[in-house]
Amino acid sequence: QVQLVESGGGLVQAGGSLRLSCAASGRAFSTYTMGWFRQTPGKERDFVAAINWGGSSTNTADSVKGRFTISRDNVKNTVYLQMNSLKPEDTAVYYCAAAQISTYYSGSYRYTLAGSYEYWGQGTQVTVSS
Repeated sequence: QVQLVESGGGLVQAGGSLRLSCAASGRAFSTYTMGWFRQTPGKERDFVAAINWGGSSTNTADSVKGRFTISRDNVKNTVYLQMNSLKPEDTAVYYCAAAQISTYYSGSYRYTLAGSYEYWGQGTQVTVSS
């Protein structure tokens, strides 16, 4: 079992930055693939970024590439999402999630699929004003 708690969301003007944190408790955080997703009302949960167990490899969605960076600290049991050059269309509830270590390496971009993740946080609201 892994419990995930996000923080760092809020209201920011377009062009600004936020850093989201996701603190994990439970067993063996360092063995999990970690991901960030976002969701707006009435829409599906969309992939934002993922990172492998050791932090040596990351992937981000095309919509945020070059602006968002995922990272992790396995000593602190925390995964981060640094969001720069924010746009109004980035407004959403952001969720962190944990998946088995193999998810990142399984091919077919499984790490981009919400259904591949076993554990989820409660979400944190990010609102970007124009």
